[in-house]
Amino acid sequence: MTETIEEKILRFVASRPDGTTCPSEIARSIAKDNDAPFSWRRYMPSVHETVDSMIARGEITLTWKSSELSKRAGPYRIGARKAGAADEAQAD
Repeated sequence: MTETIEEKILRFVASRPDGTTCPSEIARSIAKDNDAPFSWRRYMPSVHETVDSMIARGEITLTWKSSELSKRAGPYRIGARKAGAADEAQAD
């Protein structure tokens, strides 16, 4: 069974409940799954697109240097959704 990008992001985030993951780690994992470990950069646009969708639904959080981001812009890290974050996102 092939893991989707969303599933991969959620798996990485779940493995680090108090930490974050870099989007390039997701892209590198996808590249490795496709026997192209040195071509990970070509997977970055798909990772960014998926992150945008997941942040819009309140499924993950984005941070940079310990500050939470409301949307993807520049460098960022992916983290677990904080309790109540989905409710706040839906209220906007």
